Amino acid sequence: MRSLPLGGILAPARATALAALAILLLARTLGAQAATPASEDAISPVPVFTMGSGFITTFQGGTANLGPLINPLLLVPIGSNWLIEGRGDLESDLAPPPGGSGFTGTLQTNVDYLQLDYIANRYLTVTVGRFLTPFGIYNERLYPIWIRDLQSDPLILPLEGGAYGASNGAMVRGGFEATPRIEVNYAAYFSANSTVQNLESDRSFGFRSGIFLPGPRLEVGGSFEHLLQDYRKNAFGFYAEWQPRPLPLDLRAEYARSYFGSGYWIEGAYRLSQIPAWSNGLRRVQVVARMQQFYTGQGWSYDLPWVSTNMFEYGMNYYFRDDIRFVSSYGRQFAPFGGNMNVWTVGLTYRLAVPLGHGDMR
Repeated sequence: MRSLPLGGILAPARATALAALAILLLARTLGAQAATPASEDAISPVPVFTMGSGFITTFQGGTANLGPLINPLLLVPIGSNWLIEGRGDLESDLAPPPGGSGFTGTLQTNVDYLQLDYIANRYLTVTVGRFLTPFGIYNERLYPIWIRDLQSDPLILPLEGGAYGASNGAMVRGGFEATPRIEVNYAAYFSANSTVQNLESDRSFGFRSGIFLPGPRLEVGGSFEHLLQDYRKNAFGFYAEWQPRPLPLDLRAEYARSYFGSGYWIEGAYRLSQIPAWSNGLRRVQVVARMQQFYTGQGWSYDLPWVSTNMFEYGMNYYFRDDIRFVSSYGRQFAPFGGNMNVWTVGLTYRLAVPLGHGDMR
């Protein structure tokens, strides 16, 4: 694994550093005002190491690709208000060489995020460093292989949060209860430009806000981003997520539009846990379906389809345990100029979580 120049993470432009310092000073003031005495039964926080891993085989248009992947993640609390967190990628895409046999590929490494969080109070958290860009929900909430229900990325994923999905700079985020039946969440950020290998980011600013209704367990929201370099264009999007209480069902949808194109995806996942108890094997099964469309824009990006594309997928996942899962799916892609093809995936995912210490009672 190559040595990563981590100094590039916390050394953005001077304006970013000054803005982050001002935000931290404000957060400390607000945190002091909102601080409450620690309860006698409070538990001291301890570091946690967690890791997701998997081996996913994809057959796209008749060509097999092998995808081993490891996602290590470390959380290090400092007292009750500070947290250091970071996640990396070690993965490889093994494919047959042209005209040859076997599989070849290279190890790819990346720092997804490495950030310092200051929890000012229950309404505000301030972050500096490298963080996932808060645009839409897939990149932040659903991307890890042990969370996502279908292993293939949505076509519009590269539209979320710029070309890299991560930012180097400062962010504020939090939530509050607007009424007993409405909760509001928010995130706003500024990112500096970085060309450091594995730590790239665009110079931009943006925000995301959502409304959550605890009764029906429904969340809707929107995102905005303005690029401060190159094309200096805007991007925006909307999302919705619903988990009805009576059913083990997840319904999610996103729409995004930018200079490079626009599109949407709609996905539903149902766990067969409500069938009779005698069918214990079936109770571990989850069925998934996704429909999506992408429309080309004025620009072109390497990670996006170069023509307008439609795609549907359906899959089945089997949970051996909460941390070990067999995944499979079939999809059909429709695109002009010979872009019609079948896409199959099959694999295993595993997640490990280990506390690095004991939370002693205070």
